[in-house]
Amino acid sequence: MKKVEDYVVSIPDFPEPGIIFRDVTSVLQDAEGLKLAIDGIQEKLAGIEFDVIAGTESRGFIFGMPVAYNLGKPFVLVRKKGKLPRETVSMEYELEYGSAEIEMHRDSIRPGQKVVLIDDLIATGGTIEAAAKLVELLGGEVVKMVFLMELAGLKGRDRLKKYDVDSVICYKGK
Repeated sequence: MKKVEDYVVSIPDFPEPGIIFRDVTSVLQDAEGLKLAIDGIQEKLAGIEFDVIAGTESRGFIFGMPVAYNLGKPFVLVRKKGKLPRETVSMEYELEYGSAEIEMHRDSIRPGQKVVLIDDLIATGGTIEAAAKLVELLGGEVVKMVFLMELAGLKGRDRLKKYDVDSVICYKGK
Protein backbone atom coordinates (compact mmCIF):
# COMPACT_ATOMS: atom_id res chain seq x y z
CA MET A 1 0.00 0.00 0.00
CA LYS A 2 1.30 3.45 -0.93
CA LYS A 3 1.89 6.23 1.58
CA VAL A 4 1.05 9.89 0.94
CA GLU A 5 4.74 10.73 0.53
CA ASP A 6 4.83 8.35 -2.46
CA TYR A 7 2.59 10.85 -4.29
CA VAL A 8 4.78 13.90 -3.64
CA VAL A 9 7.01 14.70 -6.62
CA SER A 10 10.40 16.10 -5.56
CA ILE A 11 12.01 18.49 -8.04
CA PRO A 12 15.72 19.12 -7.49
CA ASP A 13 17.24 22.57 -7.96
CA PHE A 14 13.91 24.44 -8.05
CA PRO A 15 13.46 27.35 -7.63
CA GLU A 16 17.24 27.59 -7.23
CA PRO A 17 20.23 25.23 -7.08
CA GLY A 18 20.40 23.12 -3.92
CA ILE A 19 16.67 23.33 -3.16
CA ILE A 20 14.39 20.31 -3.49
CA PHE A 21 10.87 21.52 -4.27
CA ARG A 22 8.15 19.25 -2.81
CA ASP A 23 5.21 19.49 -5.23
CA VAL A 24 1.84 19.07 -3.52
CA THR A 25 -0.07 19.24 -6.82
CA SER A 26 1.00 15.68 -7.58
CA VAL A 27 -0.85 14.59 -4.42
CA LEU A 28 -3.98 16.52 -5.40
CA GLN A 29 -4.21 15.13 -8.92
CA ASP A 30 -4.36 11.51 -7.73
CA ALA A 31 -7.56 10.40 -5.95
CA GLU A 32 -5.70 7.92 -3.73
CA GLY A 33 -3.00 10.48 -2.86
CA LEU A 34 -5.60 13.11 -2.01
CA LYS A 35 -7.52 10.67 0.18
CA LEU A 36 -4.33 9.67 2.01
CA ALA A 37 -3.44 13.35 2.55
CA ILE A 38 -6.86 14.31 3.95
CA ASP A 39 -7.03 11.16 6.10
CA GLY A 40 -3.49 11.78 7.37
CA ILE A 41 -4.28 15.33 8.42
CA GLN A 42 -7.55 14.25 10.00
CA GLU A 43 -5.80 11.49 11.98
CA LYS A 44 -3.57 14.14 13.58
CA LEU A 45 -6.72 15.62 15.14
CA ALA A 46 -7.82 12.44 16.93
CA GLY A 47 -8.52 13.24 20.56
CA ILE A 48 -8.23 17.02 20.07
CA GLU A 49 -11.22 19.05 21.28
CA PHE A 50 -11.88 22.02 19.01
CA ASP A 51 -14.64 24.21 17.57
CA VAL A 52 -13.32 25.59 14.28
CA ILE A 53 -10.82 24.79 11.54
CA ALA A 54 -9.04 27.69 9.84
CA GLY A 55 -6.90 27.40 6.72
CA THR A 56 -4.46 29.77 5.10
CA GLU A 57 -4.74 30.79 1.46
CA SER A 58 -4.79 28.82 -0.68
CA ARG A 59 -3.63 25.30 -0.01
CA GLY A 60 -4.82 25.47 3.59
CA PHE A 61 -8.29 25.81 2.04
CA ILE A 62 -7.72 22.70 -0.09
CA PHE A 63 -6.68 20.52 2.84
CA GLY A 64 -8.64 22.14 5.68
CA MET A 65 -12.06 22.29 4.04
CA PRO A 66 -12.57 18.52 3.55
CA VAL A 67 -11.37 17.86 7.10
CA ALA A 68 -13.87 20.42 8.43
CA TYR A 69 -16.62 18.82 6.34
CA ASN A 70 -15.74 15.29 7.50
CA LEU A 71 -15.69 16.35 11.16
CA GLY A 72 -18.78 18.58 11.00
CA LYS A 73 -16.84 21.74 11.93
CA PRO A 74 -17.05 25.27 10.49
CA PHE A 75 -14.22 26.43 8.25
CA VAL A 76 -12.65 29.90 8.42
CA LEU A 77 -10.64 31.50 5.61
CA VAL A 78 -7.32 33.22 6.32
CA ARG A 79 -6.72 35.27 3.18
CA LYS A 80 -4.27 37.65 1.63
CA LYS A 81 -5.03 41.30 2.39
CA GLY A 82 -7.87 42.83 0.39
CA LYS A 83 -9.69 39.60 -0.52
CA LEU A 84 -12.40 39.47 2.17
CA PRO A 85 -15.57 41.58 1.75
CA ARG A 86 -16.58 42.29 5.37
CA GLU A 87 -14.82 43.92 8.31
CA THR A 88 -11.48 42.25 8.90
CA VAL A 89 -8.53 42.06 11.27
CA SER A 90 -5.09 41.81 9.72
CA MET A 91 -1.56 40.79 10.59
CA GLU A 92 1.64 41.69 8.78
CA TYR A 93 4.57 39.26 8.82
CA GLU A 94 8.04 39.05 7.38
CA LEU A 95 8.99 37.00 4.33
CA GLU A 96 12.48 36.10 3.21
CA TYR A 97 12.45 39.19 1.00
CA GLY A 98 9.91 41.74 2.19
CA SER A 99 6.63 41.32 4.01
CA ALA A 100 3.05 40.15 3.51
CA GLU A 101 -0.27 40.64 5.25
CA ILE A 102 -3.15 38.26 5.92
CA GLU A 103 -6.70 38.87 7.13
CA MET A 104 -9.69 37.17 8.68
CA HIS A 105 -13.24 38.40 9.03
CA ARG A 106 -13.62 40.08 12.40
CA ASP A 107 -16.59 37.80 13.22
CA SER A 108 -14.97 34.53 12.09
CA ILE A 109 -13.69 33.48 15.52
CA ARG A 110 -15.60 34.05 18.73
CA PRO A 111 -13.84 34.55 22.08
CA GLY A 112 -13.06 31.22 23.74
CA GLN A 113 -13.31 29.12 20.58
CA LYS A 114 -10.70 26.41 20.17
CA VAL A 115 -9.15 26.58 16.70
CA VAL A 116 -7.15 24.16 14.56
CA LEU A 117 -4.99 25.72 11.83
CA ILE A 118 -4.30 23.65 8.70
CA ASP A 119 -1.92 24.29 5.81
CA ASP A 120 -0.07 22.23 3.23
CA LEU A 121 3.46 23.11 4.30
CA ILE A 122 5.45 24.39 7.24
CA ALA A 123 8.73 25.95 6.18
CA THR A 124 9.82 28.95 8.26
CA GLY A 125 6.44 29.21 10.02
CA GLY A 126 5.81 32.90 9.34
CA THR A 127 2.41 32.64 7.68
CA ILE A 128 0.91 30.23 10.18
CA GLU A 129 2.33 32.22 13.10
CA ALA A 130 0.57 35.32 11.75
CA ALA A 131 -2.65 33.30 11.37
CA ALA A 132 -2.35 32.12 14.98
CA LYS A 133 -1.88 35.71 16.15
CA LEU A 134 -5.08 36.69 14.30
CA VAL A 135 -7.00 33.88 16.01
CA GLU A 136 -5.67 35.05 19.37
CA LEU A 137 -6.45 38.70 18.58
CA LEU A 138 -10.08 37.62 18.11
CA GLY A 139 -10.05 35.79 21.45
CA GLY A 140 -9.65 32.27 20.10
CA GLU A 141 -7.20 29.63 21.27
CA VAL A 142 -5.05 27.73 18.79
CA VAL A 143 -5.12 24.13 20.05
CA LYS A 144 -3.32 22.47 17.10
CA MET A 145 -1.52 23.24 13.84
CA VAL A 146 -1.44 20.48 11.25
CA PHE A 147 0.52 20.44 8.00
CA LEU A 148 0.69 17.89 5.23
CA MET A 149 4.44 18.48 4.79
CA GLU A 150 7.21 19.88 6.95
CA LEU A 151 10.62 21.10 5.81
CA ALA A 152 12.41 20.54 9.13
CA GLY A 153 15.65 22.15 7.92
CA LEU A 154 13.93 25.56 7.83
CA LYS A 155 13.12 25.28 11.56
CA GLY A 156 9.50 26.47 11.45
CA ARG A 157 8.73 24.46 14.58
CA ASP A 158 11.24 26.57 16.52
CA ARG A 159 9.22 29.67 15.70
CA LEU A 160 6.00 27.94 16.80
CA LYS A 161 7.23 26.46 20.11
CA LYS A 162 4.18 27.60 22.05
CA TYR A 163 1.81 25.63 19.79
CA ASP A 164 1.03 21.95 19.28
CA VAL A 165 2.48 21.40 15.78
CA ASP A 166 2.16 18.20 13.74
CA SER A 167 2.85 17.13 10.19
CA VAL A 168 1.93 14.09 8.11
CA ILE A 169 5.26 14.05 6.25
CA CYS A 170 8.55 15.44 7.58
CA TYR A 171 11.48 16.09 5.26
CA LYS A 172 14.76 16.63 7.11
CA GLY A 173 16.18 19.23 4.72
CA LYS A 174 14.99 22.46 3.16
